[in-house]
Amino acid sequence: MIQLEKVKPISPALMEEVGMSWHTDPDGQPYVADEIVQVTEAEVDAYYNAANELYDMFVEAAQHVIDNDRFLELDIPFNLVDQINRSWENDHRHLYGRFDFAGGVDGLPIKLIEFNADTPTSLFETAVVQWALLKANGMDEAAQFNTVYDSIRNNFCRLVTGEEDPETFGQYYNYQNILFSSIRDLPEDERTVRFLQQMASDAGFQTDFCYLDETGFLEEQGIFSPEDIRFDYWFKLYPWEDIALQTDGINGILDEITRNTDTVILNPAYTLLYQSKGIMKVLYELFPDSPYLLETRYEPLQGKQQVSKTMFGREGANTTIYDAAGKILHQTPGEYNRYRSIYQEFAAYPKDSQGRSYQAGVFFAWEACGLGFRRGGDVLDNLSKFVAHRVV
Repeated sequence: MIQLEKVKPISPALMEEVGMSWHTDPDGQPYVADEIVQVTEAEVDAYYNAANELYDMFVEAAQHVIDNDRFLELDIPFNLVDQINRSWENDHRHLYGRFDFAGGVDGLPIKLIEFNADTPTSLFETAVVQWALLKANGMDEAAQFNTVYDSIRNNFCRLVTGEEDPETFGQYYNYQNILFSSIRDLPEDERTVRFLQQMASDAGFQTDFCYLDETGFLEEQGIFSPEDIRFDYWFKLYPWEDIALQTDGINGILDEITRNTDTVILNPAYTLLYQSKGIMKVLYELFPDSPYLLETRYEPLQGKQQVSKTMFGREGANTTIYDAAGKILHQTPGEYNRYRSIYQEFAAYPKDSQGRSYQAGVFFAWEACGLGFRRGGDVLDNLSKFVAHRVV
């Protein structure tokens, strides 16, 4: 049984004050739980080591996909392949992502569910809210696996310094700027992007923010703010697979910009290889003996409880759980049926006394840097709750 402790919640008014307006879910319940998960130092170390080892495996798997032209298997849109290859060859920095794990507490082994490498959510909650929750309850706010802010800030510096110490960035900062963009009228996305902007500013970059529909693009020159300022880097919280489906020609324009200029887009196009759930099948091919991987194939597994998921999707949509005989145990609808599915061996989530499931999310920026939990049913959907943690 997962170990929980009750805490006094942060008030909605205070949430609003720090810019977190999505504190209440559509069901009227608080999004941030008034309980926190107790984890041990050994469990934290295990999450840290798992994420670091898996990231290296993802890099190797992506190289394999590129070398063997396996993009179609992963449902990678054909009109993104050039940008993926270009961003990979130019070694554009992956700023941050989030691993989703089953297990890791209550004696259950850590198993990789997927890697949210392009547009991961729960960033503000993991970096700030759970820290504030401990502080508000008179607990040691440092008793967490949570260096998200510093790690991503340092990764911003590495955009310029590469593998060098991020502290050497200072000599360059006057010559580097980043434009941050999100979709209008999506407060969670905007708060996340403005939070990233704060980290970049703290790192020493000149920064600005505008909505996606305000961003300017010139194929031979680059990306511009509404004030016609050209930017070296552009961070967009908008999925690459959705960019590929746009009918306004933006994907072709971005392709030309990255071909003709030194503009860098974050997260890079190659992170779509990590984002595709098809990479889980490639990982299992390459590393079948890894203790972190679940058997994953493009066709149903034989004689095993399993989960089918579309190559791309959000918030548990288009997910089906089957028993070992192939009978459907649980199914969620969704809008991602245009993508093919993968079949992944079922992994049990740790549960509490009420039977609620807990999925661990571990952020990665150069290295594993933060832990948070989502709580819900057998499939974690848009009504799942964020649950903080404390190291005991």
